[in-house]
Amino acid sequence: MAFERSIEEINEKIRCGNVVVATAEEILSMAESDGYENTFRKVDVVTTGTFGPMCSTGAFLNFGHSDPPIKMQKVWLNDVPAYTGIAAVDAYIGATELSESRGFEYGGAHVIEDLIADKPVRLRATSYGTDCYPLREIETYINRQMLNQAYIFNPRNAYQNYTVAINTSDRTIYTYMGILYPKMANATYCSAGQLSPLLNDPFYETIGIGTRIFLGGAQGYVAWEGTQHSPSVARNEKGIPIGGAGTLAVIGDIKKMNRRYMRAAVFERYGVSMYVGLGVPIPVINEKIFRNVLVRDEDIQVPVLDYSVGRRKRPALGIVNYKQLRSGSVVIQGREVKTAPISSYKMAREIATELKKWILKGEFFLSNYVQPLPKNQNVKPLEIRDLEDLEVEYEKNR
Repeated sequence: MAFERSIEEINEKIRCGNVVVATAEEILSMAESDGYENTFRKVDVVTTGTFGPMCSTGAFLNFGHSDPPIKMQKVWLNDVPAYTGIAAVDAYIGATELSESRGFEYGGAHVIEDLIADKPVRLRATSYGTDCYPLREIETYINRQMLNQAYIFNPRNAYQNYTVAINTSDRTIYTYMGILYPKMANATYCSAGQLSPLLNDPFYETIGIGTRIFLGGAQGYVAWEGTQHSPSVARNEKGIPIGGAGTLAVIGDIKKMNRRYMRAAVFERYGVSMYVGLGVPIPVINEKIFRNVLVRDEDIQVPVLDYSVGRRKRPALGIVNYKQLRSGSVVIQGREVKTAPISSYKMAREIATELKKWILKGEFFLSNYVQPLPKNQNVKPLEIRDLEDLEVEYEKNR
């Protein structure tokens, strides 16, 4: 009979202090030194991690009511606009929103980092005034402990693989993948590869809605499939998607987060983003899951795309793997090109190690998901249509 263990059994071992945990990096050397079968039967949990720019990041904030009260129609936090179409004193601030006075120098990600760092943040709001909310303008200072609720809600994080960016044109271009120099002078990539959560669970068999995770130095949860979740992309013979595939929407408490794992960033001539530390424990419940967590950088293929072409579908110039990328150079169309990550493998390793420590100390328990992530869908493009075209298409697809 095949050897299996349940999440409940693993949690009991965490409670008793005899759980065996390895990071997604450590499990590879363990399988080599101790053997496949011994490692499979020994290790209960494999921890993963990623630390990279995640533009689809933001926070819901509740400020509480002033006296007299105000129905906040427009809100600025350190001069960064926040969205207020929710309720009287609720707002959502997106990481990529720019300061009205400082532009690319400061944005929503900086506000979130400042809150996590316990810095004071200037709140300014205006209103049209109502009988029950008569105040029309307010200006004050807040910090995260003064807020009623302050939680991260990120619609798209933890991309399952992505692309390599390169520039074949004769001019420097500035992108969300960093600066790309002319005539294929450099290539950039963004993934923790063999440490990345969804690459260790490629078919979402343990990660789903309700999964407890490491988020920004605190415990968080998978809230939903991430936007642009696209699990039906082409996969290699090991089931690893070649390019961007699954994503996660995640949620966590800003009041418990650590600034080390939530950092604002400015991409030159592109805009503001936020580096998010995210880790997921993979329970080794059966041999199939164990085989999946033995994924190595050389198993993970990634397409090289020409970012100088400003179209939805960029030309593909080849396929490489993360072992090649981390070596510092790859060969593309017969030419050696220098490579550099915009994500941090060092921080991904630290996050996986920190999550391991939490589990060993009995401070973090695993959770069964309440609903699996979709496994069969693609991202739909946005086409430019007039109303008549849309109605014809709707009738055709009914």
